Amino acid sequence: MASDQSDTVSDFGKVALPIFVVSMIAENWYLKQQPQRTFGDLDNFSPTELSSNLLPGDPLVPVGYERQDTQASLTAGVGSIAAGLTTIVVTHKLDTWLYRHRIFNLGKRKGAFIGAMVAWDFLYYWEHRWMHEMRIFWAHHVTHHSSQHYNLSTALRQSWTGAIMHWVFVPMPLLGFPPAMTLRASEYNLFYQFWIHTEAIDRLPASVEAVLNTPSHHRVHHGANPQYLDRNYGGILVTWDKIFGTFEPELRRVKYGLTKNIQTFNPLRIEGHEFIATARDVLKAKGWKNKVGHLFRGPGWKPISPQ
Repeated sequence: MASDQSDTVSDFGKVALPIFVVSMIAENWYLKQQPQRTFGDLDNFSPTELSSNLLPGDPLVPVGYERQDTQASLTAGVGSIAAGLTTIVVTHKLDTWLYRHRIFNLGKRKGAFIGAMVAWDFLYYWEHRWMHEMRIFWAHHVTHHSSQHYNLSTALRQSWTGAIMHWVFVPMPLLGFPPAMTLRASEYNLFYQFWIHTEAIDRLPASVEAVLNTPSHHRVHHGANPQYLDRNYGGILVTWDKIFGTFEPELRRVKYGLTKNIQTFNPLRIEGHEFIATARDVLKAKGWKNKVGHLFRGPGWKPISPQ
């Protein structure tokens, strides 16, 4: 069964990877024909200037590609794929065991795959939100937000520790979605999210922006502007953000990256810096309450008292 699962991943990669490569080449060519922002143009802006709600919104002017940044993103992507192929043996066995002990049989009903897509997208919303709200999970996810550029290569800047979030999707096999169907739903979700990492596409028609996650919505998610922090977690549907109160429209020009950027293209530092910083804070903290707080409270959390 594990080999069948790996073959499925490989088949998806045979289709997806050439599309990714051709799309990045085309996007880079297109952006070079457009007026581009000066890198770091928002560094000296005040929080008020970055987050004004005044209409109309700023025009979209891209940052474009930068060679070292793109190399770092692609290196992270290759590492993420390698790590995923290594851990899928374990995660697939877990999903298979859970499926044998399923509570429902939703995967055998008419329209099951659409149901699997919606269920996965819903769970992805919460996975994504928890990765921003709990520091130990943010340490895993921060890799994806570490670029100060925003283009299709940024979509591939993924963590090598993805298996630590697999528990979020345990409801899929328990609801009766077969592991192969669950995997396919995750792959389609991932494939959809690739194209929204771009500044080559401005805002889409209002009817599309109202329901789907779009480049405009996801640019907000990658922003360090105060009003953009921890917003727009959706994968395919932005509906979840509107239901759970985490939606924010794109108005001000986006300052990409982290609130405190790490200023490195070293893939090991990109992947591990927040795990190291978290471990240091846990070791320094006095009292178990504060140690646990550094793990499961927000990334910016600090102990109020020494105990």
